[in-house]
Amino acid sequence: MFSIGTINLEILQKNAYNLRWATVPEGVIPLTAADPDYPCAPEITESIIKYAKDRYFSYGPTEGQPFFKEAMACYFNNKRNIPASAAFILPVDSAAFGIDVVCRAQLEKGDEAIVFDPVDFLFKYAIEKNGAIAKSCPISTDPSDYFDITKLQSLVSPRTKMICLCNPLNPIGKVFKRSELQAIGEFAIEHDLTILSDEIWSEITFKPFEFVSIASLDEKIRERTILVTGFSKSHGLAGLRIGAIAAFDPNHYKSIVEASFHESTIHGSNVLSQVAATAALNQSEYWLTAFKEHLHSIRDLTINGLNAINGFSCHFPQGCYLAFVNIKETGLDSATLYKQLYEVGKVAVVPGLVKWFGKGAEGYIRISFATSHEIMAEALERINNSINQIH
Repeated sequence: MFSIGTINLEILQKNAYNLRWATVPEGVIPLTAADPDYPCAPEITESIIKYAKDRYFSYGPTEGQPFFKEAMACYFNNKRNIPASAAFILPVDSAAFGIDVVCRAQLEKGDEAIVFDPVDFLFKYAIEKNGAIAKSCPISTDPSDYFDITKLQSLVSPRTKMICLCNPLNPIGKVFKRSELQAIGEFAIEHDLTILSDEIWSEITFKPFEFVSIASLDEKIRERTILVTGFSKSHGLAGLRIGAIAAFDPNHYKSIVEASFHESTIHGSNVLSQVAATAALNQSEYWLTAFKEHLHSIRDLTINGLNAINGFSCHFPQGCYLAFVNIKETGLDSATLYKQLYEVGKVAVVPGLVKWFGKGAEGYIRISFATSHEIMAEALERINNSINQIH
């Protein structure tokens, strides 16, 4: 199911954008955007075809299809131990848009929100886009290091309204421990902060690490949490633009619906995307299990291969199919090394630039390994050869 034979490079080179196969010259291997090279589960495709055969594509409910909302609620309750209600789940056109909606609903101009650094740029982008200020909290790039909650104390002011959590944490691959989440939750209660929890990577963890949602801890923490998730990382549905926001406070949910512009029909979640995501939840668990088994083996190949390259150092991620590589010993900065790998090695990676991950990412590159063993082995050989040309 997850071999080189199931990857259709011809289709990827035509359809896979966002720094991937369709955007790089022929011959370049893109290990960039976190999007699998593999096709989705067939049940997802079949669900779309079945719905489309009726030839009706009418408006859906403003707040989403009931079948999708119920499927999400069952998922949260049964798999994540979160007492979620379908009535307070809003489908959105991607987790990225969900983050933006939550920031628009919860933050006013001049408010402050705490974000970890390094972390994916979307938190900071959404916070600042909505007139608020992002306050960065440094976090170790070693996912096994315990997060020191005291680091948050100096960042709080009367204007601080929210703390943003990405769990597992892109790009470093940290899966937060229950005790770390409890401390973050209690900190939010102490300072009356909303918790925005981005859990799009929640399905991608590596044994023995297990994902725990901060919304599953206790009622006091849950009622101030707004959870965002999606299907691009776990099921390969990036192009369908489907995610969900789950609230646990009726006032939070009301403000989210208003901020989404769904009621005006300016925005809204695609009906076919909700059909596909429902099939992902209800019919594709076997596919996800096999995908995770493949990712575990290719993670080991990738990290061991990267650590064998002169000047590279990389921790094993606990979650996310991402390698966050320390390249400081090469003597090159992130942008220069990116250029070397692209032009000489014919491999595209994501450089650790402030605009992508924050100041803590300088001296690093990020590599996505959601591909085949053969493609990754070829990429590692190219990277090694291009680095050897420096020294």
